[in-house]
Amino acid sequence: MALVFELDPAVTPELRDGVVALWVDVSNAGGSVGFVPPVAAGDVRPELVKHFVAMAEGRTRLLVGRDEEGGVAATAFLTHNTHRLMRHWVWLYTVMVHPRHQGRGYGRDLLAAAEEAAGRLDGVDAIRLTCRGGEGLERFYTSCGYKEVGRVPGAIRVAPGDDRDDVTMLLPLAVRG
Repeated sequence: MALVFELDPAVTPELRDGVVALWVDVSNAGGSVGFVPPVAAGDVRPELVKHFVAMAEGRTRLLVGRDEEGGVAATAFLTHNTHRLMRHWVWLYTVMVHPRHQGRGYGRDLLAAAEEAAGRLDGVDAIRLTCRGGEGLERFYTSCGYKEVGRVPGAIRVAPGDDRDDVTMLLPLAVRG
């Protein structure tokens, strides 16, 4: 069964707890979403609050994918660029699919839903994201239409002696006419 995506869902305790649980599970499964295992809810919650504040201020939009039980199974945050010369593209942050749903094409579905959502934003021509090198993420994003446009070697220190590249990817949105 496909995930059902919703942009800008109501922020309820259920949603908050679902996103926290997703983030913890993805992180602890080795996902590259800003943490290194082991991670607990208390580690993730302050980062989620920052996203919620940005949402309340109108700077960020939340895209949620729900599974057949209605649980939070995938997320991505679309964040407006505040620089006046760069408002024609958005950042895509915290792109996650729950480990139990991996391998079903839901990551591609999430990126397609994010592309559709960004395409509906006035004046937005592209999506940028960064990913941790050495995980195969660049290949995945490339297979979804993104192009690598930058790389900073060793910019992400996962652990002492384990530095990874910070890779910037870009997806130009289809011209709307």
